[in-house]
Amino acid sequence: MTDSTRTSSTVRRRLPARDLAQIAIFAALIAALGLAGPLNIGPVPITLQSLGVMFAGAILGPRKGTLAVLLFLVLTLVGLPLLAGARGGIGVFTVSPAAGYLYGWLFGAFVIGFLTARLLPKYPFWPALGATILGGVVAVYLIGIPVMALNLGLPLWTTIGLNIAFVPGDLIKVVLTVLVTSQVHRAYPGLIALPQGRRTA
Repeated sequence: MTDSTRTSSTVRRRLPARDLAQIAIFAALIAALGLAGPLNIGPVPITLQSLGVMFAGAILGPRKGTLAVLLFLVLTLVGLPLLAGARGGIGVFTVSPAAGYLYGWLFGAFVIGFLTARLLPKYPFWPALGATILGGVVAVYLIGIPVMALNLGLPLWTTIGLNIAFVPGDLIKVVLTVLVTSQVHRAYPGLIALPQGRRTA
């Protein structure tokens, strides 16, 4: 067996066809949620795509969820107009006020997936709500706000104030994510591999 064949076989074992399909489906979901168009009330548009990021982490877990977001971002980076408002290309990852939020999506999906895996199989509402807020809001803002301040040349506290308008909408997305995710994991247990030592029932 050649080295290339061995490497290909290893990749297939690590990411079977079902996992690859799930990653592709959620990357497509994030893209589709951008078709609604952005709501511009500040330097960063409000979109439904962050809802897709939350779904990816909560339903697919830390590895597959993060890879789904990464796939979406790579396709956007190479120029596909997948972001809300038909935006794409390297500029949205560098000079755009929203650039930090794109990187924050990766971190957020991982945090949501990591914490969700530790709440399954029961997935209680309030802990799930807290986990999704930590990943879908806190983690994303933790990267998004400083990068926005840098790209706009604004003080950090001023930039934090500009982002307050986004919080109510993001919290609505968090609640929707938890409600949908609880039904998905009840209907399709096993979508997220549980940490070692945890049982499915």
